Amino acid sequence: MSSATVSSKSQITIPAIVRDALKIGPGDRIDFIQTADDRFEIIAATQDITQLRGMVEAKHTVSVEEMNNAIRMRAQNL
Repeated sequence: MSSATVSSKSQITIPAIVRDALKIGPGDRIDFIQTADDRFEIIAATQDITQLRGMVEAKHTVSVEEMNNAIRMRAQNL
């Protein structure tokens, strides 16, 4: 198990073993996801965009014009 100490500025240094496992480095982002009242999960938020391919299956294609119209209609209902 790895641990870190919170500094006086509320900062921590992520241990090298954790950085290596998450494949993160300087400038990368991480997300903290709350899994219980007193538990959080750390997730690397910087992924190569090509890794996202296939995550969502589209039932049909939509044109840019259709997307813009949907956004416009949604904005009018707010």
